[in-house]
Amino acid sequence: MAGKDKPYRVYRGGRAKGPIRHEPPKKEAGRRDGDGYTYKGPKPARKPRRWRRRMFWALIGVILLFLVWAVLGYLAFRSGIKDANKRLDPLAARALTPQKGLLLSNASNILVLGADAGSKSRQGTQGRSDTIILIRTDPDNHKIALLSIPRDLRVEIPRHGTQKINAAYAFGGPTLAVKTVERVTGLRMNHVVVVDFSTFGEVVDALGGVTINVPRPILSNKFECPRRTQAQCARWPGWRFRKGPQEMNGRTALIYSRIRENKLDPSESDFTRGERQQAVIQAMADETTSFSTFLKSPFIGDDLVRPLATDLSAGQILQLGWVKRRTPSSGWLRCRLGGTIANFGGASYVIGSEENVSVIAMVTGKSAPQPPLPGSGPFGPGCLVGK
Repeated sequence: MAGKDKPYRVYRGGRAKGPIRHEPPKKEAGRRDGDGYTYKGPKPARKPRRWRRRMFWALIGVILLFLVWAVLGYLAFRSGIKDANKRLDPLAARALTPQKGLLLSNASNILVLGADAGSKSRQGTQGRSDTIILIRTDPDNHKIALLSIPRDLRVEIPRHGTQKINAAYAFGGPTLAVKTVERVTGLRMNHVVVVDFSTFGEVVDALGGVTINVPRPILSNKFECPRRTQAQCARWPGWRFRKGPQEMNGRTALIYSRIRENKLDPSESDFTRGERQQAVIQAMADETTSFSTFLKSPFIGDDLVRPLATDLSAGQILQLGWVKRRTPSSGWLRCRLGGTIANFGGASYVIGSEENVSVIAMVTGKSAPQPPLPGSGPFGPGCLVGK
């Protein structure tokens, strides 16, 4: 018997008592699986899972592509905003109250003026402003208020006496319009945006159209007849809009915002027109901050602001977009100043109501929003909650 195959074991303390258990040879011991004391040697290395690496690098590629696309879109947008800054009269920028801090965390008042020669405010060719809307953002309370000011509101225009408020733009451009609105509302304007309605439709078309919920059927008064001859225009009843959500291109959205008379609802007024304008602005804001617009931003970034003249920078507009996305539907206020109709010198005016002071308090969050009082008529002032 070989010495290495002895049928006994020797311990330091002496020979173990009891029957001798056969110890298998080392070659056989290496093949036993049930012995817990047996070292089986190192396990073979696992092959790396290549699909995980591929997924990781694919994710990195998507993130980089997203960042590059966002930068390209921002550069195109910033280029357009710089042109919009140049179109604004420098006197209007100096008439504004400087913004305190970031728009992301501080309240801001933005005056929106719409006219057919809006973006030419530096050339002295502006007419009257058909649209006057004050936008107040309140990021801390997640609220945005849209205040429509009737263009026929009778006010005191500095150095021009008592006039309709829309005449302020004709007399002194956005500079005088800012000062007049500040006098009427008691609020300081931090920013101004002048919209050229002659190119307004191009922005909507660049966005690919907008979706607007029409609250009631409309048959408008006759304006901008689409027919070729005068005889056809004489038979044409007017623009029609059915009730419910509708996709509108640039021309249709502009016509919808300009309708002053609804033959199917005689109770509508110029205030209803202001509500339609607010709806168009909200629809454009929703579409501008959508993912589809982000995909097109490197190609249409400058087109989106072509009708504008403003003091807002590209970064500030992006901040406004983020404030909008954070504001829930319950945080939106749709307000309007109002009053009664009166004639002076053959012209029809809106004489401001005492409730207008309460409406300003609603806009600034100092009082709870209230709808127009019952019996106040089609020109009653007040605020409605929600988009």
